[in-house]
Amino acid sequence: MNKLLNLLKSGLIACAPCVLLLAAESKPSTEKTMTTPPKLEKATFGAGCFWGVEYQYAKIPGVLSAVSGYAGGKIENPTYEDVCSHTSGHAEVIEVTFDPAKVTYRTLVEYFFKMHDPTQVNRQGPDIGDQYRSVIFTHSPEQKKIADDVKIGLTLAKAFSRPIATQIETAPKFWPAEEYHQKHYQLRGTKPYCHLVPFAEEK
Repeated sequence: MNKLLNLLKSGLIACAPCVLLLAAESKPSTEKTMTTPPKLEKATFGAGCFWGVEYQYAKIPGVLSAVSGYAGGKIENPTYEDVCSHTSGHAEVIEVTFDPAKVTYRTLVEYFFKMHDPTQVNRQGPDIGDQYRSVIFTHSPEQKKIADDVKIGLTLAKAFSRPIATQIETAPKFWPAEEYHQKHYQLRGTKPYCHLVPFAEEK
């Protein structure tokens, strides 16, 4: 095409169709550039009863979904009864899908430490059992570093009167909880009894 353009400029050829072709190619495109879908990430938190944790995280701008479920145990596809038996080893957790361009992972971790008492071991308020343990399951080395940094920072700042008991572990298989556990408070028009730290206005 460049050779053809040079010939046209030199006057050696005069081809109307070629001129029209070149003009069409040089004309700016009016088509809209396709938008690239946002690159989403996942985060997994256990901070007591998953009903309240899901309720709070679902309100955060940038969070696309918060799903109640189980993680960190030793059996496949656990049921709620399995988890409550204290024999499966699973924690009640939520799996968050978020847009890092709108909310950072550090923000989600910092909120995690604000919304519950991370010094309690195998309980949260009136809920007692290993399924209510404080845990962050990380999905990448970057997430682990951020979670560790936030925990260390709070420890050095003596933000709590007791040691932080939160466990930070590599994310294992996540098992969604039964349907009746999803959006528990939203569907019933009530609010959590353990997690009352507001983050944002209701969506």
